[in-house]
Amino acid sequence: MTLTLKTCSPSSNRSTLAGDDSHLFHHKSYRTHTTTLFFVLVSLSFFVIFSLYCSSPNAIYRAALFTTTRQAKPGIVSSSSYVINVQDSSHRRRIRAEGVLWPGWEIMVIVSPDENVTTPPIPGENNYTCFYPNGEKTTARFAVTLPFTNRTTFKCNLPGIYRHHHPIPTPILASSESFELSPETLWPDLPLWNFVVFDTISTENDVVLFVKGPNRGLGSKKPPGTFRCVFGEESDSAVRTVVTSSVQEVFRCPFPNVTMDYPVKVYLERVATDKEAMKVVPSVAYFSPKRRLAEPLEKPLLCATTMVYNVAKYLREWVMYHARIGIQRFIIYDNGSDDELNDVVEGLKSERYDVTKVLWIWPKTQEAGFSHAAVYGNDSCTWMMYLDVDEFLFSPVWSNQSKPSDQMIRSLLPSDQSMIGQVSFKSLEFGPSNQTKHPAGGVTQGYTCRREEEQRHKSIVLLSAVEHSLYTAIHHFSLRGEYEWRVADREEGVVNHYKYQAWRQFKAKFKRRVSAYVVDWTRVSNPTSRDRTPGLGFKPIEPEGWAQKFCEVMDTRLKRLTEKWFGYPQKNGYRMAWQR
Repeated sequence: MTLTLKTCSPSSNRSTLAGDDSHLFHHKSYRTHTTTLFFVLVSLSFFVIFSLYCSSPNAIYRAALFTTTRQAKPGIVSSSSYVINVQDSSHRRRIRAEGVLWPGWEIMVIVSPDENVTTPPIPGENNYTCFYPNGEKTTARFAVTLPFTNRTTFKCNLPGIYRHHHPIPTPILASSESFELSPETLWPDLPLWNFVVFDTISTENDVVLFVKGPNRGLGSKKPPGTFRCVFGEESDSAVRTVVTSSVQEVFRCPFPNVTMDYPVKVYLERVATDKEAMKVVPSVAYFSPKRRLAEPLEKPLLCATTMVYNVAKYLREWVMYHARIGIQRFIIYDNGSDDELNDVVEGLKSERYDVTKVLWIWPKTQEAGFSHAAVYGNDSCTWMMYLDVDEFLFSPVWSNQSKPSDQMIRSLLPSDQSMIGQVSFKSLEFGPSNQTKHPAGGVTQGYTCRREEEQRHKSIVLLSAVEHSLYTAIHHFSLRGEYEWRVADREEGVVNHYKYQAWRQFKAKFKRRVSAYVVDWTRVSNPTSRDRTPGLGFKPIEPEGWAQKFCEVMDTRLKRLTEKWFGYPQKNGYRMAWQR
């Protein structure tokens, strides 16, 4: 008899057995090794699947609520900031800083308020570096200086070995790549971008915290009594105050009624219950009641705000148009643009347009940013218009006007004696209109074909009428009980939304979406949402016939009007005032 499984047998000398016993032995051996091989293959399959799952940033983000909160000891607030600052004669020093894990495996490293660093780095003198426990290090690239607190930030790439590790250690920031770590170095857990106190702003009476994590979902509002604001980190000086409002990413609480050394770190704490221990949301935010929101300026009637990312090419048209019909001040929230936005803003300011840029780097926080604007702008604005830079307010009544007037938007608002606190305008969505690139004359000139039915709305809100919670759904705010909300008729006013542009421009939206409650288009989730584009999949691949899509009604009203108001006739048409 030929024995084919001899090399698989655990005891090969048993192959010399003869007769029926030998046949029985080899039959059992075959089954044993087949079973073993099966379990090995299944185990390997599970390991590969689990590794792929864990290697996704979303895997860590999904776990943030359960694994990045620390159970705080009584009277002590968890912190990821460093507490040591060592300098030697070679200018190699450890810099007090803290970090947040950003999408895309980047770490946003934020220098402590009491640290002074040289930016941009001086070649040969400053070579900022992030250090990790296993000896790895990555270059710390200067990012931005945060507004209000003037804190310097750097970006460091997270080494691959830590992308399978949770919790992730917060890196050490040093001024030189030759800095030597102490063996006693502590490695606090690194907060995640979707579970952290990321900013604050103060009013005359309280402080507003902007927090990702505890309230998850549009309109989510856990009872304020389940949270407390914590000012300070040391057990003998930390002060807790009640939370008076908890909606989405906005929490409010009164000032601490003691004298403190400002700026002071502020946390959000979940109160302990019979079923759950007290937990603290990690924080990179500081509070100071001395910090003012804006310079004391004459308070204009009408302001406009928007949140932008790499839309410099649209901004001149948007500002110049709305300024001529009544907007007196523009507040631009920059969500980390790396295009020519700064140059465009400075150019507009040099032409005497009142434009302020507020750096708002936090990912997927548009609603929080708009709530921030309601507080920030309240010192210097009466009414605030919330529009994107591809949206233009237009009234058919203006069509017969030979020139624009700074009273046009004002005519759409209620009188000073009215109790109407918000006016909303229905939105008309325009398609690519056969354009294959950004129109030279701007969006009002290039996109002239739209969908028939209006889609959603945008609003102008009386800031003093906004509810204490600062709740916003982007398109409108909740108002205090005594105020009313009015929606204008289409004959009175509409918003032209140049949403579906030439594919080269439109596909840029796949890179990121700023709303906290709208999934990114690359995620295979919620395919029938109104926030998705009909007929578009999950990849930035141009659909067939894109240039002709969403074209049901030719609408050239604003095109003709802007030609009349802002156009200079030339041989081949018009040159618009915003063209450079």
